[in-house]
Amino acid sequence: MVTTGGAAHSPDLAELLAGHRPQGPTETADHERVRHLTGAADAWDRGTPLHFTASALIVHPPTRRVLLRWHVRQQAWLQVGGHGDPGETLPLDIALREGLEETGLADLTPWPDAALVHLAVVPVPASPVEPAHEHADLRFLLATGTPERARPENPAAPLEWLTIAEARQRTTEENLRETLDRAGRLLDAPA
Repeated sequence: MVTTGGAAHSPDLAELLAGHRPQGPTETADHERVRHLTGAADAWDRGTPLHFTASALIVHPPTRRVLLRWHVRQQAWLQVGGHGDPGETLPLDIALREGLEETGLADLTPWPDAALVHLAVVPVPASPVEPAHEHADLRFLLATGTPERARPENPAAPLEWLTIAEARQRTTEENLRETLDRAGRLLDAPA
């Protein structure tokens, strides 16, 4: 969140993407590909072939650990996050809500600030209720001071606290490894 005149402000989609500087050719191409969606009424509509989602890698800076969640549909260890609920359009707010719902951590806060850490367009396989599609995933870092309070939202979605190296080995997704590398650089930065 950005502070404006003493009030907290969560950047909207256009503001967030305008302020983000992609790193590398893949993210640059993804950024260019999704910029036109910022003004679309259906930018968050899960019924479209390409739509936005918001997610977060939850970190515990004192121990330099990150929290991964098992995603049954994807059959992978990933960060928390997902679709906006009807009427939701602020990416950071969506990531915060998803983080709370999926981990039970009530103290999540943007870390080290509210900047977008990574934009990744990721394929989503077809399911019995949805055709194959893509997510333009907007990724943040959220910190907790109470890692011991993390609880999975259901038994099929366990959570694990891991070092960056362990998380890189656990996930099968290259785009998440990039997010982990970026988080690692920030966790290593002098305070």
